[in-house]
Amino acid sequence: MARYTDAVCKKCRREGSKLFLKGERCNTTKCAFDRRSYAPGQHGKSRVKLSEYGLQLRAKQKTKNYYRVSESQFRKYYEEAFRREGVTSDILFEQLELRLDNVAYRMGVGASRAEARQLVSYEMLEVNGKKVNIPSYIVKVGDVIKVRDSKKDNKAIVNSMEANKLKAVPSWMELDKEKMEAKIVRKPVREDVDLEVQENLIVELYSKN
Repeated sequence: MARYTDAVCKKCRREGSKLFLKGERCNTTKCAFDRRSYAPGQHGKSRVKLSEYGLQLRAKQKTKNYYRVSESQFRKYYEEAFRREGVTSDILFEQLELRLDNVAYRMGVGASRAEARQLVSYEMLEVNGKKVNIPSYIVKVGDVIKVRDSKKDNKAIVNSMEANKLKAVPSWMELDKEKMEAKIVRKPVREDVDLEVQENLIVELYSKN
């Protein structure tokens, strides 16, 4: 995705909720959202009633920022979800959850999705025994994702795994923290995603185009 150079904490403040974009820092007193929970900018403290379009746009932006994907990537996932048989919003979240960078983050490899994405790009992981360095790679049910043997002593991974050892593991994966590997046992569903957003607003937004 295009490089975002501004403070990422502004994204949380804009959406009015924590997106955990800075990992463990978001759970400390240093969290910018806890200190200033209003929107950034000169008029951030003003209460502005959003239009129907504004609500739809914010739902889309919140989800896009949560998974750290670009606008073009997000639209591609929506269009794929729309083509497939089933509930569009459910399929959309399924694809986003099964991205390799998100799977790495759910495993505890990376304090944030941004760090997990970087570690994937640095060839730290393998899928079914094959090295994969594409963050947007979509894993499938039955796939085994693990930290490569030669990278298990990497300081960033070791520290992240230790910091996340008490982190809840999604029910759609089986995680062996000692081996630093996970197996996808089923497709994730909307109820598995810890993001408060009205997904129907995203569908309504794109259905206008």
